[in-house]
Parts: sequence; structure tokens; C-alpha cells
Amino acid sequence: MMWSNIIQRIIYLSFTGPGIVGNILVFVRHVYTFVTGPERKPIDLILIHLTFSNAVIICSTGVRDIPMLFYLRIFLNDVGCKLVLYVERVARGLSICTTCLLSTFQAITISPRTAHWRKLKPRTAWQVLPYLLLFWVLNSLISSNLLRYITATKSMNGSGHVMYFGYCYMLPSMQIVRWLFLLLMALRDVFFQSLMGWSSGYMAFYLYKHHKRMFYLHSSRFASHSRPEIRATRSTLVLMAGFLVFYWADFILSFYVGSMMTFDSTIIIIKIVVVLAYASLSPFVLVIRDLHGIMAVASGYMVFLFHKHHQRVLYLHNSKLHYEKKKFLLWSTHKTEEEEM
Repeated sequence: MMWSNIIQRIIYLSFTGPGIVGNILVFVRHVYTFVTGPERKPIDLILIHLTFSNAVIICSTGVRDIPMLFYLRIFLNDVGCKLVLYVERVARGLSICTTCLLSTFQAITISPRTAHWRKLKPRTAWQVLPYLLLFWVLNSLISSNLLRYITATKSMNGSGHVMYFGYCYMLPSMQIVRWLFLLLMALRDVFFQSLMGWSSGYMAFYLYKHHKRMFYLHSSRFASHSRPEIRATRSTLVLMAGFLVFYWADFILSFYVGSMMTFDSTIIIIKIVVVLAYASLSPFVLVIRDLHGIMAVASGYMVFLFHKHHQRVLYLHNSKLHYEKKKFLLWSTHKTEEEEM
């Protein structure tokens, strides 16, 4: 039992630590670009919002689960449990919506200029703000039932509970209330995941056509990798695939725990890891994309410097030859004049 607890803690910390650092790095990088750049791009604001949501998920999950995993004193009362679980649920909803917005934005970006949906693309960062505000309002309302039915362990009086969140519990609610909020969450997830599926399919088809075109034109593969829209499309596809895998894994585990009413520690830690996986790993997909872009720019700059250096050496060499030739002609003229005298 002791070793299993240690392994659980190591697995948990290996997701939360790098996840927080990665999201902060991507957040700071895009905030800096957004504030100091010549133009405020919509993609920067979308990624700022996504990394902020992911960081909130990791932090709120940590506040909820670290006391349980490390056997710390319970410090969450009713208000604390309500607040932590409400913030986590809202942040998870924001992550779903923002990931869908990122996918749709990228699909519209790479679409032909003649496509009708191209008109939906936000031209400035301020045109993205209404979408983000709508996401906040929508997810705040969908998660509002937690403020009523969540309670802390020490406030339990022996009544039955329907769901377990570390040291917090969700009390039974009226049937109509439970199904209403489940229906709202289901409609939200179906709508945004349908948009993700459409945009991901379109981007995959675009990449397939691009690969075939590059293959038949015998173009350099480095040229393909250096195009920023291709790198952005590939990283977005990876994010979509990762999100869908972890979302459905969490759904299956949640359904199993809720239906079987089992609170096995192994199942709980697997569920926690699945919840944290997308929030912790997604910033590193963006970091790798940015590193590829930096390497491509650096390679191009090195080629440019080498070309300039080669031109300079060639110019100096020609100048030296010209000087030697001129010097030789002067010497020959002077020699001829001496012989004539």
C-alpha cells in the first residue's frame, strides 16, 4: 500500500508541476506578443484564454486532491468546496469551448479565400472577445448547480451522496434539476465537439492535399515544415485528438464511478490524471510548434548570413585581384618608360 501511494503521488506531481510551468510559459509568451506586437492577433488572445483555463483546472484540481493524496488536514469547508469545484467545472467548460474556437479559427484560416465561411474569421483580437464572454456566461450558468449541492466531508450528517470529489461530496438533488443540468452540459459538449470534428476533418483533408501537392511537385520537405500555417494546423490537430481522447476517457470513468458508486483509490487517481492530461500536455504541443518556427527562422537567418558573408568574401577577393592587376599595369608602364629613356 505504501508503494502504491508513492507511485500515485509521483504520477500526480509529474502532471501538475510541468503542466503549470508549461501553461505559464505559453501564457506569458502570448501576453508579451499581444501587448508589444505591432498588431493584436486573434490567435494570441485565444491561446492566452486557453492556457489560463488549463492553469485554473490544474490549480483547482490540486487544491481539491492534494490533501487526499498526501493525507493532509482537511482545510476546505462548505464554501471552499463549492468555490473550488465550481471554478474547476467552469474552467473545464471554458477549455472545451476555447479549444473548439481554436480549431474552428485554424480551419477558417487555411480555407480558400473564396469560401463562404471565411467571412466568419475574426480580423482583430477585439472580435474574439464576444465569443470568450459568451463562453464565460454559458459555463457559469451550466455549473451553477454545484453552488447549491456541494458540501464538505465534515458537514456530512450521514445522508446519501451521489458523487465524490476528494473531501467534497455532491448531495442528492431533485430529479428534474439533475437532468436539466446534465442536458445542458450534454448539449454544450455535443455542439462544440461537433464543430471540433468538422474543423479537424477539414484540416486533416487540407494537410492530405498539401502533402500530395508537395510530393508531386518534388518540393523540399523543409519548405513544407517552414510554412507557419502548416505547423499551426498540425499542432491544432494534435490538440483536437488529445482533447477528444482524454474527454471520452474521463466520461467513461465518470460514468463507471457514478453508476457503480465505487471510490477505489486506483480508479480515482486514473480519473484525476485523465482530467489533468490535456491541461498539462497541451502547452508543450504549442511550445514544440514555436520551437520549430524559431528553428526555421534561425536556419533561414543563418543561410542569409552565409550568403552575405560569401558575397563579401567574393567582393574582397575581386577587389584584391583588381588592385593587383592595376598595380601590375602601373609597374609595366613605369618599366616601359624607363627602357625608352
